[in-house]
Amino acid sequence: MAEQKTKPTTQSVEIFLDNVADAKIREDCIALVKLMKKVTGSQPKMWGSAIIGFGQYHYKYESGHEGDSCLTGFSPRKQNITLYVMPGFTEHPELLEKLGKYKAGKGCLYIKKLADIEVSVLEKLVRHSVDSLKKKYPDN
Repeated sequence: MAEQKTKPTTQSVEIFLDNVADAKIREDCIALVKLMKKVTGSQPKMWGSAIIGFGQYHYKYESGHEGDSCLTGFSPRKQNITLYVMPGFTEHPELLEKLGKYKAGKGCLYIKKLADIEVSVLEKLVRHSVDSLKKKYPDN
């Protein structure tokens, strides 16, 4: 079985954020750290070289593939801020309608900046996602 590529590292979250070139994106990332810390009760940790994750769970698929992942997290990418809120957001279309300007992928929400969305709605989506994962993987 292949080794998992994205896993926790000892890289400093603060140093990573200090190196985000765009000051407004850096501010948004700091606000996301606060929001995700509040929701998860976990300290931020770098996953790989560019994902800030919170909490952790161990998954195992029917195929036998297994690994570890953060409960939620985000990454400031060149085109957008990628928010990892799986599987919780697809279960709440009524919240997505209120979220604001975003794009969605499988398990990810993409935003340009926090000013484009309703942060209180994002907090609810993150909370639902985290709760869903904790329910699905209770032994973590």
